[in-house]
Amino acid sequence: MTGGGSGGHITPILAVAHELKQQRPEAEIFYIGQTGDALGDIPAEDKNIDQVYTVRAGKFRRYHGESFLQHLTDVSTLFKNIRDALWALMGIWQSLWLLKRLRPEVVFVKGGFVGVPVGLAAAILRIPYVTHDSDALPGLANRIIARWARLHAVALPKEVYSYPARKTITVGVPIAREYHPLSDAEMKAVRGQLHLDDFAKLVLVTGGGLGAQRLNEAFADCLPELLERYPNMAVVHIAGRNHEVIMRQQYKKELASKDQKRVFVKGFIHNLYQYSGIADVVVTRAGGNTMAELAAQAKACIVVPNPVLTGGHQLKNARVLADRKAIRLVSEDVLVDDHRALMPALTELIDHPKMARALGAKLATMSEPNAAHRLAVVLLEIADKQPS
Repeated sequence: MTGGGSGGHITPILAVAHELKQQRPEAEIFYIGQTGDALGDIPAEDKNIDQVYTVRAGKFRRYHGESFLQHLTDVSTLFKNIRDALWALMGIWQSLWLLKRLRPEVVFVKGGFVGVPVGLAAAILRIPYVTHDSDALPGLANRIIARWARLHAVALPKEVYSYPARKTITVGVPIAREYHPLSDAEMKAVRGQLHLDDFAKLVLVTGGGLGAQRLNEAFADCLPELLERYPNMAVVHIAGRNHEVIMRQQYKKELASKDQKRVFVKGFIHNLYQYSGIADVVVTRAGGNTMAELAAQAKACIVVPNPVLTGGHQLKNARVLADRKAIRLVSEDVLVDDHRALMPALTELIDHPKMARALGAKLATMSEPNAAHRLAVVLLEIADKQPS
Protein backbone atom coordinates (compact mmCIF):
# COMPACT_ATOMS: atom_id res chain seq x y z
CA MET A 1 0.00 0.00 0.00
CA THR A 2 1.34 3.43 -0.85
CA GLY A 3 0.26 7.03 -0.50
CA GLY A 4 0.95 9.97 1.73
CA GLY A 5 1.57 13.65 2.08
CA SER A 6 -1.72 14.21 3.87
CA GLY A 7 -4.13 12.53 6.23
CA GLY A 8 -6.54 12.29 3.31
CA HIS A 9 -4.26 9.68 1.74
CA ILE A 10 -3.16 7.85 4.86
CA THR A 11 -6.46 7.34 6.71
CA PRO A 12 -8.14 5.53 3.76
CA ILE A 13 -5.10 3.25 3.46
CA LEU A 14 -5.45 2.29 7.11
CA ALA A 15 -9.18 1.67 6.66
CA VAL A 16 -8.50 -0.71 3.76
CA ALA A 17 -5.65 -2.37 5.69
CA HIS A 18 -8.06 -3.11 8.53
CA GLU A 19 -10.56 -4.69 6.15
CA LEU A 20 -7.83 -6.78 4.50
CA LYS A 21 -6.78 -8.17 7.87
CA GLN A 22 -10.41 -8.88 8.76
CA GLN A 23 -10.89 -10.89 5.59
CA ARG A 24 -7.41 -12.43 5.42
CA PRO A 25 -5.64 -12.28 8.81
CA GLU A 26 -2.55 -14.03 7.45
CA ALA A 27 -2.01 -11.43 4.72
CA GLU A 28 1.18 -9.38 4.95
CA ILE A 29 0.62 -5.68 4.44
CA PHE A 30 3.51 -3.36 3.69
CA TYR A 31 3.28 0.42 3.54
CA ILE A 32 5.61 2.50 1.35
CA GLY A 33 5.63 6.18 2.25
CA GLN A 34 7.59 9.19 1.12
CA THR A 35 10.87 9.99 2.81
CA GLY A 36 10.34 12.93 5.16
CA ASP A 37 6.52 12.70 5.20
CA ALA A 38 5.31 14.74 8.19
CA LEU A 39 2.57 12.16 8.87
CA GLY A 40 4.70 9.09 8.20
CA ASP A 41 4.57 7.94 11.81
CA ILE A 42 0.84 7.23 11.59
CA PRO A 43 1.01 4.05 9.43
CA ALA A 44 4.01 2.88 11.44
CA GLU A 45 1.86 2.87 14.58
CA ASP A 46 -1.09 1.06 13.00
CA LYS A 47 -1.46 -2.58 14.08
CA ASN A 48 -2.65 -3.67 10.61
CA ILE A 49 0.54 -2.55 8.87
CA ASP A 50 3.23 -5.23 9.16
CA GLN A 51 6.17 -3.19 7.92
CA VAL A 52 6.84 0.40 6.79
CA TYR A 53 9.34 1.52 4.15
CA THR A 54 10.09 4.90 2.57
CA VAL A 55 11.32 6.04 -0.83
CA ARG A 56 12.11 9.40 -2.34
CA ALA A 57 9.41 11.18 -4.30
CA GLY A 58 9.10 14.55 -5.98
CA LYS A 59 6.23 16.99 -5.91
CA PHE A 60 5.22 18.78 -9.12
CA ARG A 61 4.13 22.22 -7.94
CA ARG A 62 1.47 24.09 -9.85
CA TYR A 63 -1.30 26.21 -8.44
CA HIS A 64 -4.91 26.44 -9.50
CA GLY A 65 -5.78 29.78 -11.09
CA GLU A 66 -2.22 30.74 -12.10
CA SER A 67 -1.44 31.24 -15.79
CA PHE A 68 1.25 29.36 -17.73
CA LEU A 69 3.37 32.55 -17.77
CA GLN A 70 3.11 32.84 -13.99
CA HIS A 71 4.30 29.28 -13.61
CA LEU A 72 7.12 29.87 -16.10
CA THR A 73 8.43 32.98 -14.34
CA ASP A 74 8.24 31.55 -10.83
CA VAL A 75 11.94 30.76 -10.49
CA SER A 76 11.67 29.31 -6.99
CA THR A 77 8.94 26.88 -8.00
CA LEU A 78 10.80 25.89 -11.18
CA PHE A 79 13.93 25.10 -9.16
CA LYS A 80 11.96 22.97 -6.69
CA ASN A 81 10.25 21.10 -9.52
CA ILE A 82 13.60 20.30 -11.18
CA ARG A 83 15.06 19.18 -7.85
CA ASP A 84 12.05 17.02 -7.12
CA ALA A 85 12.20 15.44 -10.58
CA LEU A 86 15.61 14.10 -9.56
CA TRP A 87 14.14 12.84 -6.28
CA ALA A 88 11.43 11.04 -8.26
CA LEU A 89 14.04 9.29 -10.40
CA MET A 90 15.82 8.16 -7.27
CA GLY A 91 12.48 7.00 -5.87
CA ILE A 92 11.84 4.83 -8.93
CA TRP A 93 15.19 3.09 -8.42
CA GLN A 94 14.48 2.62 -4.71
CA SER A 95 10.98 1.30 -5.46
CA LEU A 96 12.31 -1.19 -8.02
CA TRP A 97 14.76 -2.57 -5.47
CA LEU A 98 12.10 -2.69 -2.75
CA LEU A 99 9.35 -4.31 -4.82
CA LYS A 100 11.79 -6.87 -6.21
CA ARG A 101 12.59 -7.86 -2.64
CA LEU A 102 9.01 -7.83 -1.31
CA ARG A 103 7.31 -9.26 -4.43
CA PRO A 104 3.76 -8.26 -3.45
CA GLU A 105 0.82 -9.86 -5.27
CA VAL A 106 -0.86 -6.46 -5.64
CA VAL A 107 -0.15 -2.79 -4.89
CA PHE A 108 -2.76 -0.27 -3.72
CA VAL A 109 -1.95 3.34 -4.72
CA LYS A 110 -4.10 5.80 -2.78
CA GLY A 111 -2.54 8.99 -4.11
CA GLY A 112 0.18 11.46 -3.31
CA PHE A 113 3.41 11.78 -5.23
CA VAL A 114 5.01 8.74 -3.62
CA GLY A 115 2.57 6.75 -5.76
CA VAL A 116 4.46 7.75 -8.90
CA PRO A 117 7.78 5.96 -8.26
CA VAL A 118 6.04 3.00 -6.62
CA GLY A 119 3.46 2.73 -9.41
CA LEU A 120 6.03 3.01 -12.19
CA ALA A 121 8.24 0.42 -10.51
CA ALA A 122 5.26 -1.92 -10.20
CA ALA A 123 4.49 -1.42 -13.89
CA ILE A 124 8.08 -2.23 -14.86
CA LEU A 125 8.03 -5.38 -12.71
CA ARG A 126 4.54 -6.33 -13.99
CA ILE A 127 3.03 -6.23 -10.52
CA PRO A 128 -0.67 -5.30 -10.76
CA TYR A 129 -1.76 -2.14 -8.95
CA VAL A 130 -5.07 -0.45 -8.19
CA THR A 131 -5.43 3.32 -7.82
CA HIS A 132 -8.07 5.16 -5.81
CA ASP A 133 -9.37 8.72 -6.12
CA SER A 134 -11.49 10.31 -3.39
CA ASP A 135 -12.06 13.60 -5.20
CA ALA A 136 -14.10 14.50 -8.26
CA LEU A 137 -10.83 15.39 -10.01
CA PRO A 138 -8.21 12.60 -10.05
CA GLY A 139 -4.87 13.53 -8.52
CA LEU A 140 -1.90 14.14 -10.81
CA ALA A 141 0.08 11.24 -9.36
CA ASN A 142 -2.68 8.77 -10.20
CA ARG A 143 -3.10 10.27 -13.66
CA ILE A 144 0.63 9.82 -14.37
CA ILE A 145 0.52 6.10 -13.60
CA ALA A 146 -3.04 5.51 -14.85
CA ARG A 147 -2.04 3.87 -18.14
CA TRP A 148 -0.61 0.74 -16.53
CA ALA A 149 -3.06 0.34 -13.63
CA ARG A 150 -5.09 -2.85 -13.42
CA LEU A 151 -8.09 -0.94 -12.05
CA HIS A 152 -9.13 2.56 -11.06
CA ALA A 153 -11.33 2.63 -7.96
CA VAL A 154 -13.18 5.94 -7.60
CA ALA A 155 -15.47 7.69 -5.13
CA LEU A 156 -18.11 9.08 -7.48
CA PRO A 157 -19.94 7.58 -10.49
CA LYS A 158 -17.26 6.49 -12.94
CA GLU A 159 -18.72 8.71 -15.68
CA VAL A 160 -17.28 11.68 -13.78
CA TYR A 161 -13.72 10.50 -14.45
CA SER A 162 -11.60 10.39 -17.60
CA TYR A 163 -10.35 6.86 -16.92
CA PRO A 164 -11.39 4.08 -19.35
CA ALA A 165 -14.82 2.86 -18.25
CA ARG A 166 -13.85 -0.82 -18.55
CA LYS A 167 -11.06 -0.31 -15.99
CA THR A 168 -13.00 1.91 -13.56
CA ILE A 169 -15.18 0.88 -10.62
CA THR A 170 -17.09 3.04 -8.17
CA VAL A 171 -16.50 2.00 -4.56
CA GLY A 172 -16.89 5.24 -2.58
CA VAL A 173 -14.30 6.58 -0.16
CA PRO A 174 -12.77 4.11 2.32
CA ILE A 175 -13.19 5.35 5.87
CA ALA A 176 -12.53 3.86 9.27
CA ARG A 177 -15.37 1.77 10.73
CA GLU A 178 -15.57 4.16 13.70
CA TYR A 179 -17.23 6.80 11.51
CA HIS A 180 -20.95 6.22 12.06
CA PRO A 181 -23.83 8.20 13.59
CA LEU A 182 -23.71 8.05 17.38
CA SER A 183 -26.73 7.11 19.44
CA ASP A 184 -27.68 9.26 22.45
CA ALA A 185 -26.04 6.71 24.74
CA GLU A 186 -22.84 6.70 22.66
CA MET A 187 -22.77 10.50 22.62
CA LYS A 188 -23.04 10.63 26.39
CA ALA A 189 -20.28 8.05 26.79
CA VAL A 190 -17.92 9.82 24.36
CA ARG A 191 -18.53 13.22 25.95
CA GLY A 192 -17.52 11.69 29.26
CA GLN A 193 -14.41 10.06 27.82
CA LEU A 194 -13.31 13.37 26.29
CA HIS A 195 -14.23 15.39 29.41
CA LEU A 196 -16.67 17.50 27.43
CA ASP A 197 -19.86 16.53 29.23
CA ASP A 198 -20.12 19.91 30.96
CA PHE A 199 -20.85 21.67 27.65
CA ALA A 200 -24.20 21.77 25.90
CA LYS A 201 -22.80 22.66 22.48
CA LEU A 202 -19.63 21.68 20.61
CA VAL A 203 -18.11 23.20 17.47
CA LEU A 204 -15.31 21.28 15.75
CA VAL A 205 -12.88 23.04 13.39
CA THR A 206 -10.49 21.01 11.28
CA GLY A 207 -8.22 21.84 8.38
CA GLY A 208 -6.71 18.37 8.08
CA GLY A 209 -3.61 16.74 9.50
CA LEU A 210 -1.28 19.48 8.30
CA GLY A 211 -3.68 22.30 9.08
CA ALA A 212 -5.11 25.20 7.09
CA GLN A 213 -3.64 28.57 8.00
CA ARG A 214 -6.29 30.77 6.38
CA LEU A 215 -9.10 28.79 7.94
CA ASN A 216 -7.35 28.91 11.33
CA GLU A 217 -6.92 32.68 11.14
CA ALA A 218 -10.51 33.33 10.12
CA PHE A 219 -11.98 31.15 12.83
CA ALA A 220 -9.67 32.67 15.47
CA ASP A 221 -11.12 36.10 14.69
CA CYS A 222 -14.67 34.77 15.15
CA LEU A 223 -13.95 32.84 18.32
CA PRO A 224 -14.22 35.60 21.00
CA GLU A 225 -17.68 36.61 19.79
CA LEU A 226 -18.72 32.99 19.48
CA LEU A 227 -17.71 32.18 23.05
CA GLU A 228 -19.47 35.26 24.36
CA ARG A 229 -22.68 34.49 22.47
CA TYR A 230 -22.77 30.83 23.60
CA PRO A 231 -21.51 30.56 27.20
CA ASN A 232 -22.35 26.84 27.35
CA MET A 233 -20.34 25.95 24.22
CA ALA A 234 -16.90 24.35 23.80
CA VAL A 235 -14.67 24.49 20.73
CA VAL A 236 -12.24 21.81 19.54
CA HIS A 237 -9.81 23.24 17.01
CA ILE A 238 -7.72 20.71 15.06
CA ALA A 239 -5.15 23.24 13.89
CA GLY A 240 -2.76 20.78 12.23
CA ARG A 241 0.71 19.76 13.29
CA ASN A 242 2.23 22.76 11.54
CA HIS A 243 0.04 25.27 13.37
CA GLU A 244 -0.82 23.76 16.74
CA VAL A 245 1.72 25.73 18.80
CA ILE A 246 0.92 29.01 17.05
CA MET A 247 -2.81 28.68 17.67
CA ARG A 248 -2.30 27.70 21.32
CA GLN A 249 -0.18 30.80 21.86
CA GLN A 250 -2.66 33.03 20.05
CA TYR A 251 -5.63 31.83 22.10
CA LYS A 252 -3.66 32.13 25.32
CA LYS A 253 -2.84 35.72 24.44
CA GLU A 254 -6.23 36.84 23.14
CA LEU A 255 -8.78 34.93 25.24
CA ALA A 256 -9.74 35.47 28.85
CA SER A 257 -8.63 32.66 31.16
CA LYS A 258 -12.22 31.43 31.66
CA ASP A 259 -12.69 31.19 27.88
CA GLN A 260 -9.38 29.40 27.35
CA LYS A 261 -10.82 26.49 29.34
CA ARG A 262 -13.51 26.09 26.68
CA VAL A 263 -11.13 25.90 23.72
CA PHE A 264 -9.15 22.73 23.01
CA VAL A 265 -6.40 23.04 20.40
CA LYS A 266 -4.87 19.90 18.90
CA GLY A 267 -2.59 18.95 16.03
CA PHE A 268 -3.31 15.65 14.30
CA ILE A 269 -5.42 13.21 16.31
CA HIS A 270 -6.20 9.54 15.81
CA ASN A 271 -9.69 9.73 17.32
CA LEU A 272 -11.17 12.51 15.21
CA TYR A 273 -14.26 10.34 14.81
CA GLN A 274 -15.07 10.84 18.49
CA TYR A 275 -14.89 14.63 18.33
CA SER A 276 -16.77 14.83 15.03
CA GLY A 277 -19.32 12.32 16.30
CA ILE A 278 -20.41 14.57 19.19
CA ALA A 279 -20.02 17.92 17.39
CA ASP A 280 -23.10 20.01 16.68
CA VAL A 281 -21.38 21.83 13.81
CA VAL A 282 -18.15 21.09 11.93
CA VAL A 283 -16.09 23.71 10.08
CA THR A 284 -13.86 21.98 7.55
CA ARG A 285 -12.05 21.97 4.24
CA ALA A 286 -13.53 20.02 1.30
CA GLY A 287 -11.18 17.08 0.89
CA GLY A 288 -12.97 13.99 -0.41
CA ASN A 289 -11.95 11.82 2.53
CA THR A 290 -12.95 14.34 5.16
CA MET A 291 -16.35 14.86 3.58
CA ALA A 292 -16.91 11.10 3.34
CA GLU A 293 -16.13 10.68 7.05
CA LEU A 294 -18.47 13.50 8.05
CA ALA A 295 -21.19 12.19 5.71
CA ALA A 296 -21.02 8.81 7.43
CA GLN A 297 -21.75 10.59 10.73
CA ALA A 298 -24.47 12.84 9.26
CA LYS A 299 -22.75 16.03 10.43
CA ALA A 300 -23.85 19.60 9.74
CA CYS A 301 -20.85 21.08 7.93
CA ILE A 302 -19.65 24.55 7.05
CA VAL A 303 -17.19 23.95 4.23
CA VAL A 304 -14.39 26.30 3.16
CA PRO A 305 -12.71 24.68 0.14
CA ASN A 306 -9.06 25.44 -0.57
CA PRO A 307 -9.13 27.30 -3.91
CA VAL A 308 -5.43 26.94 -4.82
CA LEU A 309 -4.95 23.18 -4.62
CA THR A 310 -4.18 21.46 -7.90
CA GLY A 311 -7.01 21.61 -10.39
CA GLY A 312 -9.32 23.18 -7.82
CA HIS A 313 -10.47 19.71 -6.74
CA GLN A 314 -11.78 20.95 -3.39
CA LEU A 315 -13.86 23.57 -5.19
CA LYS A 316 -15.39 20.81 -7.32
CA ASN A 317 -16.06 18.62 -4.29
CA ALA A 318 -17.73 21.49 -2.45
CA ARG A 319 -19.79 22.53 -5.45
CA VAL A 320 -21.21 19.01 -5.87
CA LEU A 321 -22.28 19.01 -2.20
CA ALA A 322 -23.56 22.59 -2.20
CA ASP A 323 -25.65 21.97 -5.31
CA ARG A 324 -27.34 19.15 -3.40
CA LYS A 325 -27.87 21.46 -0.40
CA ALA A 326 -25.84 19.07 1.76
CA ILE A 327 -23.43 21.67 3.22
CA ARG A 328 -23.11 25.38 3.97
CA LEU A 329 -20.46 26.71 1.58
CA VAL A 330 -18.25 29.69 2.48
CA SER A 331 -15.79 30.87 -0.17
CA GLU A 332 -12.22 31.40 1.00
CA ASP A 333 -12.02 34.53 -1.17
CA VAL A 334 -14.83 36.01 0.92
CA LEU A 335 -13.23 34.76 4.11
CA VAL A 336 -9.87 36.36 3.36
CA ASP A 337 -11.56 39.75 2.94
CA ASP A 338 -13.82 39.29 5.96
CA HIS A 339 -12.94 36.69 8.61
CA ARG A 340 -16.36 37.18 10.14
CA ALA A 341 -17.99 35.66 7.06
CA LEU A 342 -18.08 32.40 9.00
CA MET A 343 -20.36 33.84 11.68
CA PRO A 344 -23.73 33.83 9.86
CA ALA A 345 -23.45 30.14 8.99
CA LEU A 346 -22.19 29.25 12.47
CA THR A 347 -24.92 31.08 14.36
CA GLU A 348 -27.65 29.84 12.02
CA LEU A 349 -26.77 26.19 12.57
CA ILE A 350 -26.09 26.54 16.29
CA ASP A 351 -29.33 28.45 16.87
CA HIS A 352 -31.41 26.04 14.79
CA PRO A 353 -30.58 22.43 15.72
CA LYS A 354 -33.35 21.02 13.50
CA MET A 355 -31.83 22.80 10.51
CA ALA A 356 -28.40 21.45 11.42
CA ARG A 357 -29.73 17.89 11.70
CA ALA A 358 -31.51 18.19 8.34
CA LEU A 359 -28.30 19.42 6.72
CA GLY A 360 -26.37 16.49 8.18
CA ALA A 361 -29.05 14.05 7.04
CA LYS A 362 -28.77 15.39 3.50
CA LEU A 363 -25.00 14.91 3.55
CA ALA A 364 -25.47 11.37 4.88
CA THR A 365 -27.36 10.38 1.72
CA MET A 366 -24.03 10.68 -0.13
CA SER A 367 -22.20 8.28 2.19
CA GLU A 368 -20.78 4.91 1.07
CA PRO A 369 -19.89 3.23 4.38
CA ASN A 370 -18.75 -0.07 2.81
CA ALA A 371 -16.06 1.39 0.53
CA ALA A 372 -13.12 -0.04 2.51
CA HIS A 373 -14.68 -3.51 2.42
CA ARG A 374 -15.29 -3.28 -1.33
CA LEU A 375 -11.72 -2.22 -1.99
CA ALA A 376 -10.33 -5.02 0.16
CA VAL A 377 -12.38 -7.54 -1.84
CA VAL A 378 -11.05 -6.14 -5.12
CA LEU A 379 -7.43 -6.25 -3.94
CA LEU A 380 -7.72 -9.81 -2.65
CA GLU A 381 -9.36 -10.99 -5.87
CA ILE A 382 -6.43 -9.62 -7.86
CA ALA A 383 -3.88 -11.02 -5.41
CA ASP A 384 -5.44 -14.50 -5.53
CA LYS A 385 -5.06 -14.61 -9.33
CA GLN A 386 -1.30 -14.04 -9.18
CA PRO A 387 1.03 -17.05 -9.54
CA SER A 388 2.48 -18.15 -6.22
